[in-house]
Amino acid sequence: MRALVTGAAGFIGSHLSEALLQRGDQVVAIDNLATGSLRNLSAVRSWPAFRFIQADVCDSQALERLCDPPFDVIFHLAAAVGVRTILDHPLASLNTNLRGTENALAAAAPGSTLIVASTSEVYGKNESGPLSEQADRILGAGELARWWYAVAKMADEALALASHREGKVKALVVRLFNTVGPRQTGRYGMVLPNLVRQALAGEPLTVYGDGEQTRCFTYVEDTVKAMIALAESPASPGLIFNIGQSTEISINALARRVLELTGSRSKIVHVSYQEAYGDSYEDMRRRVPDCSLLERTIGFMPTNRLDEAIRAVAAEIQARGEGECASA
Repeated sequence: MRALVTGAAGFIGSHLSEALLQRGDQVVAIDNLATGSLRNLSAVRSWPAFRFIQADVCDSQALERLCDPPFDVIFHLAAAVGVRTILDHPLASLNTNLRGTENALAAAAPGSTLIVASTSEVYGKNESGPLSEQADRILGAGELARWWYAVAKMADEALALASHREGKVKALVVRLFNTVGPRQTGRYGMVLPNLVRQALAGEPLTVYGDGEQTRCFTYVEDTVKAMIALAESPASPGLIFNIGQSTEISINALARRVLELTGSRSKIVHVSYQEAYGDSYEDMRRRVPDCSLLERTIGFMPTNRLDEAIRAVAAEIQARGEGECASA
């Protein structure tokens, strides 16, 4: 395939770009480097089939020029991500997420496949589960900035599916559930790299709330594998797919597992949401995906690789010299 990856210098985008190149595809990668890093692409920058362009998906003209001639597939991952980013820069985040998707859809040719990356955040406060793609989306109060990211992603999904329905592009949506692995930064509020860095540095591990809220963590390799398979499946356009694995773990248990695998003697401390994020945040107790549609469509579903992810994140942090293991 000839593929365009937006947000390619980010956590998932860089892994996706590598996976596409390793299977022989040509990749054009764009990123404005606001939150992504060229370091994430260092392994492939010199590949003949790879081309990186520093550009913003909100620049519609730049995106249209890139898409002439058309790509076989566009993976649209560029977005404002992370709780801290959304709360600190809500207007810029909304503009990036909405205009970026609108521009990607406008630039895509009718024969191209466009994959729009969405998020499990769209399910909001729906704590039932496992959650299928048809599950109700239940959001909190409109003035809470916590939910504005979900609102923008719901709009992105609607734009993609409406464009597909009107025959403008072969579009599909992937809802990602807590993807983890190397290159993920804790700078924007991502829980696993934050906990691992704290453990390696001998600092207290910060857990918000009572820590009994549960999540399901998916290793990035599995997320990328599923996205590529969906791009090649003739049955996927026009649909929404959850991508995740269904083994739940509380954040308290996650912190304890991080301590065990890193050999750290750090303590676990609990911080209230009010103290961490102010009045614009509320959380949900449980979020578990039903990925049966994904498995029926591509014959694959992610499995629980949390220990592997913790070890990989720890190894990367240590290699960068960002923490020394406080082991016995």
